[in-house]
Amino acid sequence: MPEFDVSVPTFDVSVPEDRLRILIIGAHMDDPDLRAGGTAAKYSALGHDVLFVSLTNGEAGHHEIGGIELTRRRRAEAQKSADVIGVEYVTYDIHEGELTPSIENRNTVIRLIREYGPDLVVTHRPNDYHPDHRYTADLVQDAAYMVTVPNICTGTPHLTYNPIIAHLQDDFRKPTPFDPDVVVPIDDVIDEKMAMLHCHESQMYEWLPYNIGKADEVPDDEEGRREWLRNRYLPEFAAVADRYRDLLVEQYGEERGREVQYAEAFEHCEYGGQLTEENKPVLFPFGL
Repeated sequence: MPEFDVSVPTFDVSVPEDRLRILIIGAHMDDPDLRAGGTAAKYSALGHDVLFVSLTNGEAGHHEIGGIELTRRRRAEAQKSADVIGVEYVTYDIHEGELTPSIENRNTVIRLIREYGPDLVVTHRPNDYHPDHRYTADLVQDAAYMVTVPNICTGTPHLTYNPIIAHLQDDFRKPTPFDPDVVVPIDDVIDEKMAMLHCHESQMYEWLPYNIGKADEVPDDEEGRREWLRNRYLPEFAAVADRYRDLLVEQYGEERGREVQYAEAFEHCEYGGQLTEENKPVLFPFGL
């Protein structure tokens, strides 16, 4: 039998010498903050450009309000969160809970990537409990390579490179467990990350606690809420550091790697540009 080359076409990747452009695409308005808020804060502090995106409009994530009222509230919360670390936040008007990997939505993501011109795109993995998360991952993966094809979405100039894509960390193990290529310590920005999450009041203190049967545990006063939020999420961020401790030591050395308390992790997606040992420290400029 003849052998066929089924490898992904090789394109140049964008690795600037100074200012990076980082595009973090979530399904919902708190997704970028939860899984990459600390890393985004570090990029922003170094002077790099960061854009948070929510592909859906936030109209369904609550048990008492919905529709345009909830959308407006969540967009205001998202903007307030973005202001904490000085990044941009864009939300699309696709119905929450109804996102599909359609050609129309794929073209929306293709245009988004082309217009922003990112060096790195960060998004969900395609195995996830929430269909909006899964289909966001599918849409970004389907946009990879197609962003370089001139006759697709002809009204938006095509890219001459295939942006590198990285997946956000999750705990799902089937069909394949998360296998990080980069782990980022966030101890130095954990207060900023918690301040960002605090801005999403409708989610952190109302909908999500209600959804898991813990609404009665949420304090009424702001100070109590902030402490409750730290107790709720800091163990999760610590678990990421502990789970990938060996990679932290490999990346940052024995002493620093062992000291990291909180972390975020990212897995390279093969469909985008290639993440290499040469460009990894440039794209993740945090002392790798």
